[in-house]
Amino acid sequence: MQNVAFLGLGVMGYPMAGWLSQGGYRVTVYNRTAEKAERWAKQYQGRCAATPAEAVEDAAAVFTCLGDDPDVRAVVLADGGVLDAMSSGSLFVDHTTASAGLAREIAAAGDARGIVCLDAPISGGQAGAENGVLTVMVGGTEDGFARAEPMIDCYAKTQRLIGPSGSGQLTKMCNQIAIAGVVQGLAEAINFGQRAGLDIATVIEVISKGAAQSWQMENRWGTMIEDEFDFGFAVEWMRKDLRICLDEARRNGAELPVAALVDQFYADVVGMGGKRWDTSSLLARLNRS
Repeated sequence: MQNVAFLGLGVMGYPMAGWLSQGGYRVTVYNRTAEKAERWAKQYQGRCAATPAEAVEDAAAVFTCLGDDPDVRAVVLADGGVLDAMSSGSLFVDHTTASAGLAREIAAAGDARGIVCLDAPISGGQAGAENGVLTVMVGGTEDGFARAEPMIDCYAKTQRLIGPSGSGQLTKMCNQIAIAGVVQGLAEAINFGQRAGLDIATVIEVISKGAAQSWQMENRWGTMIEDEFDFGFAVEWMRKDLRICLDEARRNGAELPVAALVDQFYADVVGMGGKRWDTSSLLARLNRS
């Protein structure tokens, strides 16, 4: 059994680490809230560590799924952090949605230590993590991807090497830019249909069979019309992701007028008390008047 470490047991990381354990790997987990790591160790075969350095000291591969650039930097790049504690020749895979610049910085720091680093953000939400059917977008080397592929297979239905370091994060930005427009469009369509007096279930049944169909429509329209938003991908995390997208666009010259506008709509949702609501809560903003 190969020793691996998983750091960050949020709604995504917790089941992902579980799939690795069920896939035959000897998993050590670390989480900032120790109680969650202890609960994981009771639910799955594996152990929890008191510090990130302790978690990775014997690991052939280390996985992280954290919150934002500062969290990754503090855990991975700080003196005495993960890269300092890992062995030369080991593999580091970051599933955090973070900036492409940070991914390149980690790759360079890993290369100086003989550690292969991949940026590998994920899509599929909590349900995708729990069911082991995530989509993983990877930046890094072909050799590193080949080493990581059988482990990522434990919790993914699709994984693809996009290009060099940072490419995974840039692809995740494309993903979030596309989602922002789709969710707002769906919210507007439902709000329009409701105000026009249409039966929304019938409307969705018809338009979901044509060009308007999307994952968001198939999976979110029912909860949206019931004003159920206390689940899924939180608005505050979507705003973090869109901030990363907009920062990158300012660097590469891309225009993101829709993404910027939807980000402001999400700011309105936060003002309504919805920072932890699902991203489909854009409908709540339209329904408030």
